[in-house]
Amino acid sequence: MSDSETVPPATAPEAPGSAPALPPEALEIASGYAFTGPALDLGALLWDGRCLADAGIRVPLPMLNRHGLVAGATGTGKTKTLQLIAEQLSAQGVPVFLADIKGDLSGISAPGEPGDKVTARAADVHQRWTPTGFPAEFYALGGLGRGIPVRATITSFGPVLLSKILRLNQTQEQCLGLIFHYADGKGLELVDLKDLRAVVAFLTSDEGRAELKNIGGLSTATAGVILRALTAFEAQGMADFFGEPEFDTAEFLRTAADGRGTVSVLELPAVQDKPQLFSTFLMWLLADLFHDLPEVGDIDRPKLVFFFDEAHLLFNGASKAFLDSVTQTVRLIRSKGVGVFFVTQTPKDVPADVLAQLGNRVQHALRAFTPDDQKALKATVKTFPNSAYDLEEVLTGLGTGEAVITVLSEKGAPTPVAATRLRAPESLMAPVDATALDRAVRQSPLYERYAQAVDRESAYEKLEAARGAKGPDELVPPKPKQASRPKEPKEPREPREPKEQPSVVEQVVGSGMFKSLARSIGTQIGREITRSVFGTARRRR
Repeated sequence: MSDSETVPPATAPEAPGSAPALPPEALEIASGYAFTGPALDLGALLWDGRCLADAGIRVPLPMLNRHGLVAGATGTGKTKTLQLIAEQLSAQGVPVFLADIKGDLSGISAPGEPGDKVTARAADVHQRWTPTGFPAEFYALGGLGRGIPVRATITSFGPVLLSKILRLNQTQEQCLGLIFHYADGKGLELVDLKDLRAVVAFLTSDEGRAELKNIGGLSTATAGVILRALTAFEAQGMADFFGEPEFDTAEFLRTAADGRGTVSVLELPAVQDKPQLFSTFLMWLLADLFHDLPEVGDIDRPKLVFFFDEAHLLFNGASKAFLDSVTQTVRLIRSKGVGVFFVTQTPKDVPADVLAQLGNRVQHALRAFTPDDQKALKATVKTFPNSAYDLEEVLTGLGTGEAVITVLSEKGAPTPVAATRLRAPESLMAPVDATALDRAVRQSPLYERYAQAVDRESAYEKLEAARGAKGPDELVPPKPKQASRPKEPKEPREPREPKEQPSVVEQVVGSGMFKSLARSIGTQIGREITRSVFGTARRRR
């Protein structure tokens, strides 16, 4: 094909298999991608060392909520694959969430730059390449780095995810759950880290140790371990991630004025040295969406596609309870219209129960330099359907921007395995200028809503005020009243309901202290916060 020839538009590629020169095996593979409904164009079929531009490899748009995996060795093009898929989803009106670990995905908001490599790639796959920027919002965890701050309260984050960050073992995780249960039931609102530290410090104090017996199964030693873990975590500067205003994950579901889906880019370079933190925080975002979205079943396009980069970090050292919760969330969130793509180096990084939920696969090249690499390669090949390719040879010979693909057809059946030369992203394949990024953040209508942290009265302030302490390490409440003298004259206090029995905490810190929470909840059932599969609290929107 000469440079002057007109190539078909990206939105209307020629029907796969239309070229008579296709070998029979290639024709059979291409026919598996001849979808009639809306689909994303991934690239063109590779067969016998040649790129067959007329054999397009696509993925049906309705199947993007059946989840997926993008895998491959470092430098094989996984990030650009994310960018390519995110662009086309946005163009189809589907919002996208991207975790930008390395800081190079901000370019999706700016038009791409033409060049010889882009021109050659577009010609190879019959792509009409047009420089295009896409509507994007930029976020940062707790405001560390460039972006609109994304915060969560300790209560909504919950004990299971927090245990993952604090690296607690299974027993300590269960004990942390009891502490959350205690705080919920007694009206001690856990907004930030100092709130949780204050509650645990009270429970490990001389006066509060008796409370541990009422919780059941929580020893002073274990509570002390949790307190030390919280103190160390806070000392690392992690307190900024927890607090208010809490981010509403419904912001990720927005579309732009022109109908394109908004691409939400979470900028994470500032926390690259804390991988367990950002991977667990991403799981909180997904779990929060799971709580709030209604069931929709099978729909013509996803409500959101969520890309989970560096996914292996999520599963490293995870407890069985955590893995079970991840599996359940991935299994059920599909029916709420959300697709999840895990991005990692090899499929073995993802637990088998999670991997079994992933219907779409984009496998970039793998390396086989060591015996362990060879084992990983053989294990990866076994996860694919039967193929006309020698996959061990193909997977080690793929170039940058090439991948082995299998997706779910419009009928939900796996498509034939297809070695593919991927299309070139149309947005900038590099970070945008820092000044432009800062300007985009400050001009966002969400900036004023979330930029300024708020520290309202919660567990720490209530306990400190009631006990007259000077700081979280000096929380020594007065001794509780003796049960044998309940009618002894007391110092004046706020009136209470005549038939309500005082709780243990009210005996310690004084009655009437937690009425603000009672007013906000309004029912006896609401005295304990409802929690989900991750122990995260469902918020009222």
